[in-house]
Amino acid sequence: MPELDEFSFLPAQAAALGRPVPPVTRVRLTLADGRSLSGLRWGDAPPRVTLLHGAGLNAHTWDTTLLHLGEPALALDLAGHGDSSWRDDAAYVARVLAPDVVTALQTWTDGPQTLVGHSLGGLTAAAVAASRADLVARLVVLDITPGVDPSAGPAEIRAFFAGPTDWASRDELVDRALAFGLGGSRDAATRGVFLNSRVRADGRVEWKHHFAHLAAAAANAGGDPSTPDAVRAVLASTGWDDIAQITCPVTLVRGERGFVTPSDAEEFAQRLPTAAVRTIATGHNAQEEDPAGLAALIRSALPGGGSVTPN
Repeated sequence: MPELDEFSFLPAQAAALGRPVPPVTRVRLTLADGRSLSGLRWGDAPPRVTLLHGAGLNAHTWDTTLLHLGEPALALDLAGHGDSSWRDDAAYVARVLAPDVVTALQTWTDGPQTLVGHSLGGLTAAAVAASRADLVARLVVLDITPGVDPSAGPAEIRAFFAGPTDWASRDELVDRALAFGLGGSRDAATRGVFLNSRVRADGRVEWKHHFAHLAAAAANAGGDPSTPDAVRAVLASTGWDDIAQITCPVTLVRGERGFVTPSDAEEFAQRLPTAAVRTIATGHNAQEEDPAGLAALIRSALPGGGSVTPN
């Protein structure tokens, strides 16, 4: 794989959409406990949208969606993912992750955000909205509810990551992703693997996120690699009581082939009658399967409907 940096893919992505490459910068801060929190700042103006990725992903999962959206935004790497520090306690649950997001919003934004969260990021976004209504103007939850069965769709993703903890090359990781039916085309999988892995000092390649290491440790200990306790807790960390405390406008977006079933969406709407429920013709990762459609939904949630005409 040629020498690249994390922004090397943006020009081709933007050109394919007929859009200019916006300014994108890596931002970092040191938290009170010494951990590092990182993210991507899109645009020159203060962010209007803050986005939280799902388990095993990172801030770059939103790249194409944000190219379509054309709004100033902040995409965070949750703890244990991307360029943010791993947690020693492996407590990657929404209520534990939420204070990091609050600190990021207080540091890198200057007004209430349209907060968008996918999967684990969706539960974390809900916990933020429930606890700090002053920081969240709108909430968009992508393909997750507290009622999603952690033994169903999410187990497939955890099984994918429960392999060796290091690899000889990124090409091996690309082959593994394609073998699991992930990543789409080889070019897309190559980009995803590059942005979600790092080369160690010994030349071996490892995933940036902690979940792969937790799943591998569970497998080596004789447990079920698809359901290590630290990973299972992700989907149990934000309950319906948190959802009920949210006061801002909420949109639940479910993928037709995603993890949120029609009954999950119905329960969400019953427990939060003011919420809008939208369905998009994708699987779980709508931000990568239909970024234009998702960008249009996010734009419709912005105060004033956003400034860019949807594709």
